[in-house]
Amino acid sequence: MNHNNTPVHVAIIPDGNRRWARARGLNPWKGHAVGADNMEVLTRKAFESGVKHLSFWGSSLENLRKRPLREKKELLDIYETYFKRLMVSDDIVKNDTRINVIGKWRQQLPRKLINLFDKGIKETKHRIGSFLNFFLAYNGDDEMLEAVKKIARNHKPGQKITGQTIKDNLMTRELPPVDFLIRTGGEPHLSVGFMMWDIANAQFYFSEKHFPDFGEKELDEAIKDYQKRGQRGGK
Repeated sequence: MNHNNTPVHVAIIPDGNRRWARARGLNPWKGHAVGADNMEVLTRKAFESGVKHLSFWGSSLENLRKRPLREKKELLDIYETYFKRLMVSDDIVKNDTRINVIGKWRQQLPRKLINLFDKGIKETKHRIGSFLNFFLAYNGDDEMLEAVKKIARNHKPGQKITGQTIKDNLMTRELPPVDFLIRTGGEPHLSVGFMMWDIANAQFYFSEKHFPDFGEKELDEAIKDYQKRGQRGGK
């Protein structure tokens, strides 16, 4: 791959795990498990391709509140298994990867998972080679509403409010803007304002493939498509 004009920050909405499982007569959490395995593959490929920041939307607040109890339990088990594997991954060490977990996961997840995520965040917080960001119990509209409330509480009369003021009060304040947003699953739309401030100038890419089938080849094709757009000025 030509690393010229490679997006710095790629965000992926990994849609289609449940439909992938349903099409094969499997329980929905089987799709989530295969999807988690695919995240490892795509993370490796993205960093090899020159991507610096890679963000995955793992779950919205609604996902964790409304899914059937059995599916939710299986999903939490997948989070635990995947994250434990991630923390000892040779690729994470080799790429000097910092792990971030963004959202209201502290209010929604069991203590065991919170402690595990905190450990991964703490152990990698000084790394600067690459950045792997997971959005859990996250809604973009909720994030924006919370940012506005914080600004209103802390705003002083006569103090100017700028775009940087908004960014500084977002959950994503430490992340750069998204250059390239990929959504799998064949449904070309956004959901609950995902990273609404940060995707304002992003290029979008919608894949017909369900997330478990969106592999290295598909990511390579997507990034090449982004690079071609850049060569024609994004038009």
